[in-house]
Amino acid sequence: MDQCVSPPKVVVSGLLSPAFPVVIFLVFLVLAAGLHYGLVQQDKRQIEANLANEARALTNHLEREFLVHAEAIRRMAKRLEANPGETEQEWRQDAQNHLEDFGVYQAIEWIDPDFIIRWVEPITDNEEVIGYNVAFNETRRQALELAKQSGTWNLSGIIDLRQGGKGMVIYAPVGAGPGNNGFMAGVFKMDVLARQLLTERVLESFRIEINEADELSYELNDSQTVSPDFSQSHPVNLPTLDWTLTLRPSVDWVENQYSDWPVMTFATFLLMGLLTSLTTLLVQLILKRRRDLLKTRQELDLEIEQRMAIQQDLVRLESTDTLTGLANRRFFMEDLSHTLNIADRQMRQVALVMLDLDRFQTLNDSLGHQVGDELLIKVSERLNRLSNERLLVAYSGGDEFMFCQQQVDNLDDIIHLLGQIKQCFAQPFDVQGQSHSITCTMGVAVYPQSGLDGDTLMRNADVALYRAKEQGRNTYQFYTEGMQEREVMRLELDKDLSQALANNEFVLFYQPQLNLDSGEIQSVEALIRWRHPRRGLLSPIEFIPLAEESGRITDIGRWVVMAACRQLAAWKGTPQERLRIAVNLSGRELDDENLVDHIREAMTLEGVPADRLEVELTEEIFIQNIEHNLNQLTRLHQLGIHLSIDDFGVGYSSLGYLRDFPVDLLKIDRSFITNVTERHDDAVITRAVINLAHNLGIQVVAEGVETEEQLSFLKNHRCNVAQGYLISRPIPVADLEQALASGILSVTSAVGSGL
Repeated sequence: MDQCVSPPKVVVSGLLSPAFPVVIFLVFLVLAAGLHYGLVQQDKRQIEANLANEARALTNHLEREFLVHAEAIRRMAKRLEANPGETEQEWRQDAQNHLEDFGVYQAIEWIDPDFIIRWVEPITDNEEVIGYNVAFNETRRQALELAKQSGTWNLSGIIDLRQGGKGMVIYAPVGAGPGNNGFMAGVFKMDVLARQLLTERVLESFRIEINEADELSYELNDSQTVSPDFSQSHPVNLPTLDWTLTLRPSVDWVENQYSDWPVMTFATFLLMGLLTSLTTLLVQLILKRRRDLLKTRQELDLEIEQRMAIQQDLVRLESTDTLTGLANRRFFMEDLSHTLNIADRQMRQVALVMLDLDRFQTLNDSLGHQVGDELLIKVSERLNRLSNERLLVAYSGGDEFMFCQQQVDNLDDIIHLLGQIKQCFAQPFDVQGQSHSITCTMGVAVYPQSGLDGDTLMRNADVALYRAKEQGRNTYQFYTEGMQEREVMRLELDKDLSQALANNEFVLFYQPQLNLDSGEIQSVEALIRWRHPRRGLLSPIEFIPLAEESGRITDIGRWVVMAACRQLAAWKGTPQERLRIAVNLSGRELDDENLVDHIREAMTLEGVPADRLEVELTEEIFIQNIEHNLNQLTRLHQLGIHLSIDDFGVGYSSLGYLRDFPVDLLKIDRSFITNVTERHDDAVITRAVINLAHNLGIQVVAEGVETEEQLSFLKNHRCNVAQGYLISRPIPVADLEQALASGILSVTSAVGSGL
């Protein structure tokens, strides 16, 4: 179900919306438009009212004026009625007086009873009307007849005057009925009448239309531009006339009638809306800024909390290893320095122990880093149980651990600690459902005998650890005087090793291998020696570990293969032509993807048959990387090269690789041969290995044969090949050739040969 948003949040969100100021402006715009419309409509109503007043006033004025003029014409008619003998001259004088008094008439006429104009004043511009019959149509005749009979005055309406133009005529009968003596008539021209009757303001502001019987009879001021929106009509109440007066205002008059309030109100509200919207927008910006500041403050507070937590974690990480949970190297060195300062004041000893896990790298590479990490955690848990206020346990990295024991009184305290450490490895470690037994090698440096500062103690403990590894694993070694000198010599030797190949300082010695079935030497093992320019002839044990650590072992291994192939080529056509040479390969060499190609090229270059070359690898190397090594060894086997497993019996208990790998020979380790005639167990193991190999179709080589009894045991149990000092030590090629030529290398002459 969707979570409902609370009304206050909706309101706040709406108020802070960018559309809210626009809505406010639109509201004010609507109000302004409404007020403007209302005020404009009010102005229109007022205009219509004013226009109606103007029309009414104009109509009333017109009615009054016509009545005045009509009454004046009637008085003239009465005077003529009262004085029938009035002469024309007297009448003209009276008419002139009337014209001067009113000034609006075009002319004053006397019309006889037959409707013929007889007298007219003035004569000028009116000559053509004398003798004109005003009853020019039936309508006019009837109207005049009616006026003559009733004695009431009559208006002609707007007609075309005989004098020209539009005009009106007021007819006042002189007497009524049979005594009628014609009519007195006042003739008006419309334009003169308009100027006389209407003010200048009316003439400038309006167009005046006179409609008679709903038809336009006359339009006054027709050139005036009028507003199409306004007009006002009003009936004219005059006898005998059906007039309607229509007033149409000019544009200027209408504009003058409009008030400024609609525009001012619209502009005011629009400005208010704009200001209110801008104010709202400003308030929104302030509120949003405040909200952003509050949010930023909250984020900063959260970040500060996170940073404080991170700092606490960093403090912990600075002193603790993340994988093992033990103290790290940095914290260990700081604590060691502090411990040494206290020990110096108290004149006490401090022991520094460096621990290295045996064969951990092999286990890590073969089973994976996850297994290796879990094993490190298990080891750390056991070692950490030893820690107390006098003992600090730390993880140095890789497969190394460090111990700092304070307040050491004598050597027994350190020996006791070493025993406790070894006891931690007595039981196997259970990792991912599998049991793994592991041992450790340790180096010990003691303050102040082995160094006066932490760096010196660390370096000397490391030197002692290296020496312990040289003597064999699962042991410990104390740093003693002279170790440092040997370490310096070791470093110098490593430096010289980099130039040994370039200076052609290596040489191959050969140790014969005796075929116990034929009693002949059919193969030899090539063993490298270093003719050092200052130290003389060095055995492999002195420089091969250095070569493996520095990575130079690959180049040295290639040199050995090439030298062996050259020697096989040199033996062609000699008694040694059928000899096979066995060369040793290290794990680093086997990891080289170009190994097989290099060996093939060396054999091709020297023209050596592949079956003349044998490759030896230790049992440990065989299974370090099973999939990769199987591929490499299969390729070598396909070339026709013999494959041999060296040091068999001291490595891994699994024998599955004997089935999967293309193995040709097994070399039983010398540790079993040394006591094969004295220890029943060694004899049983040796016989079992020989039988196992033969059942798998693999030949057996026993190395380390030094006595005739050992040789006899091996012959009796069908061992194929024997190698050792009883037959011959490793010798130079010249000595080998001489010994083979003299026939001293045989089963019968091997004992006591001295070679």
